[in-house]
Amino acid sequence: MKVAAIQMVSGADLPANLAEAKALLQSAAQAGAELALLPEYFCLMGRRDADKLAIQEPFGNGPMQQFLSDCARESGLWLVGGTLPISAPANVPAAAQPGTRVFNSSLVYAPNGACVARYDKMHLFRFDNGVESYDESRVLAAGQQPATFDVASADGHSWRIGLSVCYDLRFPELYRHYAQAGVHLMLVPSAFTYTTGQDHWELLLRARAIENLSFVAAAAQGGLHDNQRRTWGHSMLVDPWGRVLADREQEGPGMVLADLSWDLMQQCRSRLPALEHRLL
Repeated sequence: MKVAAIQMVSGADLPANLAEAKALLQSAAQAGAELALLPEYFCLMGRRDADKLAIQEPFGNGPMQQFLSDCARESGLWLVGGTLPISAPANVPAAAQPGTRVFNSSLVYAPNGACVARYDKMHLFRFDNGVESYDESRVLAAGQQPATFDVASADGHSWRIGLSVCYDLRFPELYRHYAQAGVHLMLVPSAFTYTTGQDHWELLLRARAIENLSFVAAAAQGGLHDNQRRTWGHSMLVDPWGRVLADREQEGPGMVLADLSWDLMQQCRSRLPALEHRLL
């Protein structure tokens, strides 16, 4: 199955971000991708955290969700829409005041345009090194459940795919849950900071692939944004043996593609059946 991980440098202009995403998705389809993954916050990297609140949509209705549905249908892709802000209901503790918190949601669209899966980011990023400071809990509500979907690929196999987002990458128990659920490919749309990314990004992606003998696809933000935040980029595809199949080494928008081999995955799992050796 050919997969495209799309890299962007999203800014504060929503229509411009959507136009760039559409062009990159069209390029992925033309290159023969079956599944395309957009990065976290593909729709908006605002100047303030609260800018997400102004563009939030109720699940199932809104121009950004319609955009993703249309792109999937027009391109014939399985499309994983990075993340976008989905309104949190009032019964979510952090969202007691309507509109003050949103879920950072990854939505999956089938080639017919139907939304077939939703994952709300479970682990919320907090970081402070005295120079940079981030706390996603100021505007985000945490998700509660992992999510998977299945793709009947042109290669004749049914691929089970697990969803995660960015900071989730530091919590291996989520990915082990997916391995136990029979997942073959794990997706990580991200906006890793330059500071953390240069030390941890590739290491964590390869570790999650090796631990779970699964493919990993990571679509990243990569460059300097309107809010002066710099993201690491290096959108990447990793095989179950931990080998990097493709890496976008430069900053800026673009994509990486790779053919994911079902046979290779089965070979890795057969010669080193670590998933069968778990004791805890």
